[in-house]
Amino acid sequence: MKNGTIEDITIYSKELGEDMQLLVHLPHNYSPLYKYSVLIASDGKDYFQFGRIGRVIDEFIEEEEIENVITVGVPYKSVKERRRLYHPEGDRREAYTRFLAHELVPYIDANYPTYQIGSGRALIGDSLAATISLLTALKYPNIFGKVILHSPYVDDFVLEKVEAAKDPSCFSIYHVIGEGETEVNTQVDGVQDFLTPNRALHELIDKKGFLSFYEEFNGNHTWKYWQPDVRRAVQMAFGH
Repeated sequence: MKNGTIEDITIYSKELGEDMQLLVHLPHNYSPLYKYSVLIASDGKDYFQFGRIGRVIDEFIEEEEIENVITVGVPYKSVKERRRLYHPEGDRREAYTRFLAHELVPYIDANYPTYQIGSGRALIGDSLAATISLLTALKYPNIFGKVILHSPYVDDFVLEKVEAAKDPSCFSIYHVIGEGETEVNTQVDGVQDFLTPNRALHELIDKKGFLSFYEEFNGNHTWKYWQPDVRRAVQMAFGH
């Protein structure tokens, strides 16, 4: 298999007031002559390391099963910082969503040959990173056309934001949750049931009329189960 390359880039975010690391995977066929869709991963390092997302995309592109995709991983700096950026109650959540929409997207569009349209951009995340991906798409539905959710953290705030969505046709949602996610040991908020709120989220997504895919897998809140699912998620989001 031909391997792509990963660029390690740092950009300054005015919204967050600090340097942000980016991991940019360019597939093996990368050329400025082609156009590329963009997949943005919060928990970015985890998606590269545990999710092996670059390898999955290289394989699919080599087999001509998906369109051309550049993946941009945004790693978090610490568990505490991750919660501040991703959690619905995080004090830096709004600044982070603005960073994604108003700083990261323009940077990628300026430096890589992208489609520069909402349908050419997807957000992906696991757990709290899935939560922030969904909240970002809800806030900027014209900028992001697809969202991939691996076991998102869901609370009343998240459900309210989905309920308030004006135009469910703006973006599609890929959503999976494990049947064993009834007692998830979160690092800050103690043991929580993820499954029940995710079922409520799925029902609401359906009721609102979003184009969506939902499945409950036989497993729990770990990369052991998300990693194999990355293949299907990528294929469904970017397949021909």
